[in-house]
Amino acid sequence: MIRKIISIDEEKCDGCGLCVTACHEGAIAMAEGKARLLRDDYCDGLGDCLPACPAGAISFVQREAAPYDEAAVQAHLAQKKTPNPAPCQCPGAQARELHPAPARQEPGLSPAATHLRQWPVQIQLAPVQAPYFAGAHLLIAADCAAYAYGDFHREFMKGKVTLIGCPKLDAVEYAEKLAAILQHNDIHSVTVVRMSVPCCGGIARAAEQALQSSGKGIPWQTVTLSTDGQVLG
Repeated sequence: MIRKIISIDEEKCDGCGLCVTACHEGAIAMAEGKARLLRDDYCDGLGDCLPACPAGAISFVQREAAPYDEAAVQAHLAQKKTPNPAPCQCPGAQARELHPAPARQEPGLSPAATHLRQWPVQIQLAPVQAPYFAGAHLLIAADCAAYAYGDFHREFMKGKVTLIGCPKLDAVEYAEKLAAILQHNDIHSVTVVRMSVPCCGGIARAAEQALQSSGKGIPWQTVTLSTDGQVLG
């Protein structure tokens, strides 16, 4: 049938992910850093995603498309709510608390201590519940941040449980996983460290949505870094 449906211009899309959150039918997902329509029958043609796109990459078109399928949408949404199995059973994916050894002084160099307190650190791999979350100060960071900011361990990771991710490259929604972590653990504070690039706003929005969904009044702050390693605020 010929009907109104969204069209996403990948050249204009900056990968911010706002449209994914705005679409209540789950018709849009991130893939390779770009927003994409998953299936025609998931799109109701109402366009809640249009005003959410800051890049103007989404528009309406009239074309041959499968009709909107409410049953398929409900099944799709229900599947998204089902926890995914662990991507692998390798030792590297097993949750554990770390107790780093003291930094060793190298001749002519300052000691560089690691402040990583747990493993894994990827948001996708992190367990929803773990002993190290009890009373934790949580750091949610864009994975580029540690490379841009030279003293990242001491300035941001020290005394915190660290979770990292990239909203542009990971085709997942972090908000639901982060909300579950906040709901099931006694988290004392949340610090978000993001880069100044537009697509990195996705990790800050996911954290904010998770905090709202958790229903807890957890203190939080966002720190933005420039690509040359400066703290912008």
